[in-house]
Amino acid sequence: MEENKFCKGKVSVVTPVYNGEQHLAGMLDSVLAQTYPDIEMILVDDGSSDRTLAVAEGYREKFAARGYGYRIVAAEHGNASAAVNKGLPYVTGEYLIWPDSDDVLARESVEKRVEFLQDHPEYQCVRSLSWYFNAGTGERAEKADEQQGDLDREELFWDILESRTFVCCGCYMLKSASFFAIYPERRIPEYGVGQNFQMLLPFMYRHKCLTIREELYGVAVREGSHSRTALTREQEEKKYSDYESLVDEIAEICRIEDRESKERIACWKARRRYRISLKYRRKKEARTALRLLRRYGDFSAGEAVKEIIWAYCVNGWVKDKIYPIYRKIFVRGK
Repeated sequence: MEENKFCKGKVSVVTPVYNGEQHLAGMLDSVLAQTYPDIEMILVDDGSSDRTLAVAEGYREKFAARGYGYRIVAAEHGNASAAVNKGLPYVTGEYLIWPDSDDVLARESVEKRVEFLQDHPEYQCVRSLSWYFNAGTGERAEKADEQQGDLDREELFWDILESRTFVCCGCYMLKSASFFAIYPERRIPEYGVGQNFQMLLPFMYRHKCLTIREELYGVAVREGSHSRTALTREQEEKKYSDYESLVDEIAEICRIEDRESKERIACWKARRRYRISLKYRRKKEARTALRLLRRYGDFSAGEAVKEIIWAYCVNGWVKDKIYPIYRKIFVRGK
């Protein structure tokens, strides 16, 4: 797709929302408060059963008065990636962001990222830091959910895949032309998991990404949200399986064919399988995954001994209370 098909300087904001009656206004207000003058808001209602659409409709005049584009796309309920796909065909901006419906943008969030990309044409994307806040009280949360990682790194594909840095969606800004060169049909892979992996990993495989050391995006911490809801064993195992299928498809999109990268992806899968096998005490599957990790040199003998002792030789109370702390401190790949 040719770059001149996008409106120079315009920023497209694509946000999926599902049952966001209670929190959508905060996101929309933060878009309206931006210091940047050229924005289009593309809001995709993912089949909400509450008054989300009514709240969204109530913002038409506000966006018109601000001089921003505003489009509401109604869709049947599916998942976040499917909802994003409903919005992507309407993107006309040179730049693309996709914040969550319950998060907020700092007032200069768009402006500062656009300025960087305009001043550094060699970059096709940029990201900022974020802060976390309690969705109920608005108070700042003390601890972030994701690792920041090495902020000097600009090649982020493996850091994102292997959870060494954040995938917080609203922190990233991409150049639309480069993004749609990857997805010329304007459709990302649709899965019940992800949407940030689909948006980011193929892009980061091709392009470097600098981090602006400012907190330009606020992430709502909400009890009972989809990401924080406890899953049943069946749901969790399906989630793991879906992520594997998704990463396989992303590897195809990236045309990953070299042996080293394929083995690294195999290790990513094996480590995840190992963790869930330990959680549900499936010893045979855990041993199989462990052998694969040892084969590729991704798991030391010392780690293996510690894991086996802690997983199978301690009583349930210690396992439930102490083992998670141990894993966080000593086990890689979290």
